[in-house]
Amino acid sequence: MKHILFTGGGSAGHVVPNLAIMHELRYTHTLSYMGTGGIEKQLVEGAGFPFFRVDSPKLIRSFSLENLKIPVRLRRAKRKTLETLKKLNPDLVFSKGGFVSYPAVWAAHKLGIPVLTHESDLSPGLCTRLIAKKCVNVLTSFPETARRFQNGKYVGSPIRREVENGERSRARRKFGLPEQGAVLLVFGGGSGSHALNQAVESALPLLLTRFSVLHLTGKADAPFAPPREERGTAPQGVYLRREYEADMGSAYACADLVLSRAGSNTVFEILALKKPAVLVPLARSSRGDQAENAAYFEQRGLVKVLPESELSSRLFETLTQALSDPLLAQNLRESTFPNGTENIVRAIKETLDGRLDQAGGAREYPSPKMSACK
Repeated sequence: MKHILFTGGGSAGHVVPNLAIMHELRYTHTLSYMGTGGIEKQLVEGAGFPFFRVDSPKLIRSFSLENLKIPVRLRRAKRKTLETLKKLNPDLVFSKGGFVSYPAVWAAHKLGIPVLTHESDLSPGLCTRLIAKKCVNVLTSFPETARRFQNGKYVGSPIRREVENGERSRARRKFGLPEQGAVLLVFGGGSGSHALNQAVESALPLLLTRFSVLHLTGKADAPFAPPREERGTAPQGVYLRREYEADMGSAYACADLVLSRAGSNTVFEILALKKPAVLVPLARSSRGDQAENAAYFEQRGLVKVLPESELSSRLFETLTQALSDPLLAQNLRESTFPNGTENIVRAIKETLDGRLDQAGGAREYPSPKMSACK
């Protein structure tokens, strides 16, 4: 079996899509993963795949003396990665981006191993821009992003198979939520969002007059970590708070409305499931990708966007508007998105088949198209 080395990390947003693809290939290919000792190591080893660690430096997007150490640390990471790839001799490297993926892509290119990368966001990240010319193709979640690269291909966003398998009644029984009434699902990504958590806690008495709430706080927000349950004044007003939920298929399935950050992978999952959503883009410590993603879908009438600065004043109002907006519901019903996982697997297989013709890229395959949204 041909060997594929996956790489990408720094956040769950880089790792989870990789795992969705790996699960589709696990019985037909030899798979391994290269990342840091962070979230990717935990998730990848938990899924049963071999993991190889590389300590790659991360650019801090503000003035920091740590950035002065990047050249030395990067040389060390590239040297170690090159040694590892010589031993592994993979047939292909697949990168999902993030600072950790650069040494693996650099080493693969130096060894003549073909590379594919996938960019999730509308605006390509720094790593994608640095490695694009070293890749056979830059695969993208957005059609507009693919046009920014000579070797760009629009394939869509990888969707985890498990999020599509939830069933509403069974999911509500699992969480002890009532069959009747609207359920709001709140989560802020793998690490959670303190801003979202705080806003939900503050508005909880009002929220529970209209919704039951399944609140996933994330592991990093310690004050909100202890499980909690309470009931509001309305019959449907049940509040459940959990640090983490492995069964996101059930979490999505029980929900009528989603409140979340605007990471690309999360938004595409929500849209694939046709769930009304209110997105709160990350305002700080960000290059602005979440704000761009959110604006893109808001302009197409597929989501509501609430700036973080207005969370305390407009949360309940925006949530109720999103749940009852008939045009939003119609746009969601009529929208279609390509099967990104299926298209990426196809691109991987075709690139492996065309390894001797790396300069020309993988064989052409039909580009999926996103339907027009109102």
